[in-house]
Amino acid sequence: MSTPTKQPQVGITPNMFGIPYGMAGLAVCWRYAASSGMAPASVADILFLLAAAIWLVLVVSFLIQLPRRSGGWRAVALEDPVMAPFVSLIPIVGMLLAIGLLPHAPVAGKWLLGVFAVATTVLAGWMVGHWIAEDLDLDRLHPGYVLPAVAGGLIASIGAALAGWTALAHAFMGLGVLSWLLIGSVIMARLMFRPRLPAPLTPTLAIDVAPPALAGLAFLAITHGRVDVLVLAFGGFTALAAIVQLRLIPVYRRLAFGPAFWSFAFPYAAAATFALHLINYGRPAGRVVWSWVVLLAITVLIAALVTKTVVALARRTFLPRLA
Repeated sequence: MSTPTKQPQVGITPNMFGIPYGMAGLAVCWRYAASSGMAPASVADILFLLAAAIWLVLVVSFLIQLPRRSGGWRAVALEDPVMAPFVSLIPIVGMLLAIGLLPHAPVAGKWLLGVFAVATTVLAGWMVGHWIAEDLDLDRLHPGYVLPAVAGGLIASIGAALAGWTALAHAFMGLGVLSWLLIGSVIMARLMFRPRLPAPLTPTLAIDVAPPALAGLAFLAITHGRVDVLVLAFGGFTALAAIVQLRLIPVYRRLAFGPAFWSFAFPYAAAATFALHLINYGRPAGRVVWSWVVLLAITVLIAALVTKTVVALARRTFLPRLA
């Protein structure tokens, strides 16, 4: 008598929070375009609402499935050497949504921003402490390790500056930039001198574009848009990171589509937003055209990710198998 084969369980993994992360990044880009008079503010508002809806669905689904995962919630959400850094995207996206709420409901936006900024900082500190206390395999390190402290700190800095908390904005910028210098250096050494990342993690190489762009955006938020030598230095590093991505296109083209491809969305959106600031500052010939090229390019990229995700969901090939 044949026994029925158990179907592999599929569900939500922490890297899938890259979807609302990328959508919120696109919303921030359109928000800046609206503030420059390029586009209606309603586009950014719609994108923030979509990001919030996706984030909420993923949070609920992730929490519901956690008790059924082997190893328990701590092993899955906080100690997994591959996926744990992506858990920090839950409060990080929360901060981005609070930033989107600030123009419409400042008090609620500030409260949510404060709550998610504290959660991000505590989670980042716990994770870095765990990496120090445990035996971390260098070959399992990937660019997603910059998310908790680096992206979390710099996005908290941007939010604090927009909320009018200038001293906190400086503190969070220090947290983000210094973490980037320390953790980012270790990751770069791993990428250069150790075996290449496995295919499912290769798209995380796009995350390297985000730190210099976020650092530049944080400084612009603190100084109310003043471009000086530090902003231009961050711009130069962002340009270098973008050129590196061009070299990696043949590597990316060999990969099968999956949730990890959403690693492209937020870093490129952050770089696009930073580029719009620099175009507005430099005022080159055809400034409006260049700005629209940047805005439409990032919008088309994320629209393509959305389309491929919807198709993969319809074919039941998107959701990853759970351990």
